[in-house]
Amino acid sequence: MSSVPELAISRRIRRTPFTERVEALGVQGYSIVNHTLLPKAFGRSIEEDYWHLREYVQLWDVSCQRQVEIRGPDAARLVQWMTPRDLRHAKIGQCLYITLIDQNAGMINDPILLKLAEDHFWLSIADSDVLLWAKGLSLGCGFDVMVDEPDVSPLAVQGPKAEVLMEKVFGPSVRNIRFFHFGTVDFNGTPLRVSRSGYSRQDGFEIYLDKSSLGLDLWDTLWEAGQKFNVSPGYPNLVERVEGGLLSYGNEMTRANNPLECNLDHYCCLDDSVDYIGREALQRIAETGPIQRIRGVIFEGNPTPPCASPWPIMADGKQVGHSTTVVWSLQLKANLSLAMIHADFWNTGQSIQVETPEGLKRNGTVAEFPLSFL
Repeated sequence: MSSVPELAISRRIRRTPFTERVEALGVQGYSIVNHTLLPKAFGRSIEEDYWHLREYVQLWDVSCQRQVEIRGPDAARLVQWMTPRDLRHAKIGQCLYITLIDQNAGMINDPILLKLAEDHFWLSIADSDVLLWAKGLSLGCGFDVMVDEPDVSPLAVQGPKAEVLMEKVFGPSVRNIRFFHFGTVDFNGTPLRVSRSGYSRQDGFEIYLDKSSLGLDLWDTLWEAGQKFNVSPGYPNLVERVEGGLLSYGNEMTRANNPLECNLDHYCCLDDSVDYIGREALQRIAETGPIQRIRGVIFEGNPTPPCASPWPIMADGKQVGHSTTVVWSLQLKANLSLAMIHADFWNTGQSIQVETPEGLKRNGTVAEFPLSFL
């Protein structure tokens, strides 16, 4: 008889200021991101969670989005050195999606940058050890900066009822926080940074808790206030993410990929006006064009399980790409995949076949993401 393997928890895997409440609410599964617990199941189906997220409001313990703090006279220089995005016009209070690349233009991470001051930044990172990368660069380049990981644990409030819940707890000023900007709210006499952002296509906020001792009080206050809005514990929903075309570092891209392959051209300065690691490599790729890009694929057949490893994408009898994430779309009522596809076959409407682990070849077509009607 087969059994589901259990995750052995030790001090090497970090609990969060909210773990106690997450466990009390019946968490049934975790993932590990940045050596930290990320809740991934609460006893209901992914479909039930999807519809709840699109209609009500959820609290997500996303403390795994660790912050890499860069502060000091050379902080702006170091941050710009790490990313191809032009940061010269970044404003204090702004959140910016950026990529971090190495000398070969390989993607190291795709964090959200929070500009706290002209000499003070947070990188809210995906799953890779950016802290060590930033420390190494600062030492190797002799930058006058402090690079550290502060005690900051984000709590996401996501869904169409997020704004009314946040207003009820923190007051009407939260309505003034613009998309991909952050402001400050008061909680029990402690100022907390709050951004209008989150890993979903629904409206939402992320609360950057920088005082772990307040974690349970913060959760309880939001939970109690959210009862009239049908609040629920949640987590980044896989179906909603793929339908919305949101990329996941480690799934859609790794260090083997560059930003242009991931359709992130808009976030890259490709002239010589900004100096950053990997600029010449990225310029060479831009001159010839990337050989592959992330695209969507819609394909036939009964619902397939999530792909734990890439599935081949076939056309004209040869492999022309691979799936990165596969879901059953609740909007399309069809299998939906994000996929890395070769340049000769990535045009919208291109006929392809997806080869499942069982060896079945399912007919499909290439689609651009995100799908506008979703």
